[in-house]
Amino acid sequence: WIVCDGPVDAIWIENLNTVLDDNKILTLANNDRIPMTDNCKIVFEVQDLRNASPATVSRAGIIYVSASDLGWQPITEAWMLRRPEINAQRSAEVDILKPLFDKWLKAKPPNSGAAEDFFDWCMRNIKLVMPCNDSILITQTLNLLAASLKPYVDENSIPAEDTYRRMLCWCIMWGFGGLLEPEGRKIIWSKFVEILEENKHKDAIPPCAEGQTIFEWVPDW
Repeated sequence: WIVCDGPVDAIWIENLNTVLDDNKILTLANNDRIPMTDNCKIVFEVQDLRNASPATVSRAGIIYVSASDLGWQPITEAWMLRRPEINAQRSAEVDILKPLFDKWLKAKPPNSGAAEDFFDWCMRNIKLVMPCNDSILITQTLNLLAASLKPYVDENSIPAEDTYRRMLCWCIMWGFGGLLEPEGRKIIWSKFVEILEENKHKDAIPPCAEGQTIFEWVPDW
């Protein structure tokens, strides 16, 4: 299997047209011809086909996966399913974290109008400095969470539930707010405080002074 992950370039993709044919022969710039084996498979993982010619598209099977069809939940569920594979203690960790993801991210935020969940609210109310879909936001959050939990994994221990709440709150805010300007961070933090208060998780809120947000704080687990 050859996996090409990245944007399609009009120049190099045309050089692969002969590879994508039934004869599977790679023709180089110096006219050398390299035959591929019969069991060779090529997968292109791309954002769009803007620079792909009809000749290229007609030689490949196209699978379109919409960001809205996939969503963030399968990524989170897959991450949680892998946690118990690290050690037995992680099963208890998943039992603590899953309800928090459901209450904080999946449930409809308070006073959110037509927004269905926290991701939808963010899309409607804040502007990122660069385009970013839900999959990237949740992946950033989970990467931060995994790094924050590493000391406990190394010790094979489980911290208190309020520690998980503070930790996840900080990771969500940086996972979502890392691509926001200061004003956008104030907006997203204000809404997330409402979510925490509604779920009676005020212990996850740092003692911010007036004008401060969680982004000015470094958590002490």
